[in-house]
Amino acid sequence: MTMDRIHNRPGYLLRRAQQISDALFFDECNYLSVTPVQYAAMVSIEENPGIDATRLSTMIAFDRSTLGGVIERLEAKDLIRREPSDSDKRAKLLYITDDGRRALREIEPHVGRVQDRILGPLEKPEQEMLKLLLGKLIDLHSDTLPLSLQLSPSAKRKRDRAD
Repeated sequence: MTMDRIHNRPGYLLRRAQQISDALFFDECNYLSVTPVQYAAMVSIEENPGIDATRLSTMIAFDRSTLGGVIERLEAKDLIRREPSDSDKRAKLLYITDDGRRALREIEPHVGRVQDRILGPLEKPEQEMLKLLLGKLIDLHSDTLPLSLQLSPSAKRKRDRAD
């Protein structure tokens, strides 16, 4: 029996690629006790001091209700801190801590190696084509996704400039 009905489908291939990406991330970064989502949140908080959780969830395209647990774990590790907003006491603004900055500096070379390992089996033109096509696929589906999974315009612009 052949599994082509599953193995050749884009959804399956994307899920497997995500599993590989996560496995490589944990292989490189496990001793730092930071997950890929925590890393993305920390980078976004560092680059956007005082961001609130709703904007953060849009920026990293992560479900807002699930992001609460990520924020709590980062705060418990003293990697970020929450402060009340001056304009809305119900809102909490997020800031990277000194420990968070140090953790990011330590993890950055490892994350770079993860990216190299993910794309390493491909030739350079294939690497660029894969990134281009994945970005295009994300952009073309963005309007059809729930707001919590849409990439924010500023995050899209940053991705476009990185290419």
